[in-house]
Amino acid sequence: MEYNKNKFDYNTNRPTNYLFDLFKSVIYMFAVIIIIFTFFIREVNVKGDSMNDTLQQSDKVVLTNFMYEPQPGDIVAINTPNLKDDHIIKRVIATEGQTLSIDYAEGTVTVDGVVLDEDYISSFTKKPENAFEIPYVIPEGKVFVMGDNRYISLDSRVADLGLVSVDEVIGKAQFIFFPFDRITYLY
Repeated sequence: MEYNKNKFDYNTNRPTNYLFDLFKSVIYMFAVIIIIFTFFIREVNVKGDSMNDTLQQSDKVVLTNFMYEPQPGDIVAINTPNLKDDHIIKRVIATEGQTLSIDYAEGTVTVDGVVLDEDYISSFTKKPENAFEIPYVIPEGKVFVMGDNRYISLDSRVADLGLVSVDEVIGKAQFIFFPFDRITYLY
């Protein structure tokens, strides 16, 4: 008896096979997108004016968070369960081990003995009413953050927030992707 191998092959031209393959491809694509948006990138909305002029109310920003360690100058999103908003977006000014001082009379910030050249700020750095007692050296596992609109920003200068734990940092803002006329890479 001769074995007919074609008897068990399915016809690849059948529409149901095509639809099944298309369905599998769509499922795989969604799985990959979910993994990417869970472990590598996130999207957040900017709330408020504390990062003006760099970021504005309702900008949509893409964050990267895979194996991220905050660095001075980075714009980051931070979990803030103790504040009214679930997250805030600020700029990292100093990280653990760095020295920090703020001269409110001059409106300058000094990190490791160097006055920062902050061309991104949009207002004078003022002392808040319920000021946080800033340590001279930032402790291990903490970062000091400030908004670019220093006059109104709720940031590490305020006792309600203070120093931020590195574990509360969601990720680094990479670029604005909406609205389309504001698409910008954030460095």
